[in-house]
Amino acid sequence: MEITIAIIAVTVLVSIVGFNNENLFNKCKFNPYDVKHSGQWYRFFTYGFLHAGWIHLFINMFVLYSFGRMVEKAFRYYFDTKYILYFLLLYVGALLLSVIPAFGKHKNDVFYSAVGASGAVSAIVFSSIIIEPMNKIYLFFIPIGIPAILFGFLYIAYEYWMSRRAKDNIGHDAHLWGAVFGLIFTIAMKPVIFLFFLNKLGFEINI
Repeated sequence: MEITIAIIAVTVLVSIVGFNNENLFNKCKFNPYDVKHSGQWYRFFTYGFLHAGWIHLFINMFVLYSFGRMVEKAFRYYFDTKYILYFLLLYVGALLLSVIPAFGKHKNDVFYSAVGASGAVSAIVFSSIIIEPMNKIYLFFIPIGIPAILFGFLYIAYEYWMSRRAKDNIGHDAHLWGAVFGLIFTIAMKPVIFLFFLNKLGFEINI
């Protein structure tokens, strides 16, 4: 089974259980106050397998399916038998790193909480962008494909702006830092990918 499909299956299963089990939901959601004051560090990871509702779950899993399989295929090429390990490090690492800013801001706020795989999914999307920057990305209801590299710039600019202004209960910090982690991790694990990235943008780099 593809690791992307396995992650989706686990996330869907845990999310559905969470929809119907408030006690489990409350124990596993990301609550910085409980992390700091009760030592519940596991929340840095468990929150990513819960979602606020069916639409939230569907969007994250649809995006993960759309981009994860391509990243997984590329990782299989670059990392051979270790591709599952690297893919999991990318995904789980993004779950952790993407909520660290929220932990810093809200560690003394008993009412703040967050759920969802958006930060990790952003890391997968941006890993795919560094691998194939000229791929076309199709947004909902927009029939014209946007080059992945352009989408990446617009996405980061938007999330950066919204993370400082928005009051819409969306984890823009998680989206932003998940995306940054996806870029950095992919390049750090296989620097030649960045050279291929430049070549695909039209720069003449001898490899």
